[in-house]
Amino acid sequence: MTPMPRFPLPPDPVVEAYKAGIDRSLLRDNLRLSPTERVVRLQQAVRAIRALQQSRGSPPARHG
Repeated sequence: MTPMPRFPLPPDPVVEAYKAGIDRSLLRDNLRLSPTERVVRLQQAVRAIRALQQSRGSPPARHG
C-alpha cells in the first residue's frame, strides 16, 4: 500500500463533482453486508427489474 503523502494534494475537481452525486451512506450500508448478503440483494433487485419489464411488456435485457 502506498503511504499517504505528507502534504495532501489539492482536491481534484472531477473527483469532487462525482462525489457530489453519490450517496455514500448507501455504499457504507452495502459494505457492512457479507458478500453472500450482497449477492442476495442483487438477485432480489434483478428479479424486481424483470418483473417490472414483464409488466410493461418489455423484453428482458440481454448481456454478453
